[in-house]
Amino acid sequence: MITHLSSLYDTDFYAWTQTQVNLIKTQEWHKLDSLNLIEEIEALGRKERKELRNRLAILLGHLLKWQFQSNKRSSSWLSTIREQRIQIRLLLQDSPSLKSYLDDVFLTAYELGLALAIRETRLGENIFPEICPYTLEQAVNPEFFPAPTILES
Repeated sequence: MITHLSSLYDTDFYAWTQTQVNLIKTQEWHKLDSLNLIEEIEALGRKERKELRNRLAILLGHLLKWQFQSNKRSSSWLSTIREQRIQIRLLLQDSPSLKSYLDDVFLTAYELGLALAIRETRLGENIFPEICPYTLEQAVNPEFFPAPTILES
């Protein structure tokens, strides 16, 4: 049975998940494909962390655009900022233990957000601060929007 479940994992993932669910419901613990099940549960945790990091990066990138290209502000940028804040809040409501991960990933998220801002604004890398100009609390605060930075010509 275990080899069958293991091959089912490789050939029909959905069928494998349904089989695992049924085995858990019927408490047939000895029949579970435990190695692949462990791998999938670990992957779910990584996926949640990655989504949080990516949403924070998009938020930080758009805050930089908002600040450093204020003459091009749009409702689309505002929408993106609001949506990322909401999605971050919802992720943290669903998984409160991810709150501590935000502190750990803030620098990486800023690097990603900075890359996004450089790419989308086409402003030079030297225009943007090396270190994030916002605190985590500011970034996720629905009331916070950075004041424009006037760029010298």
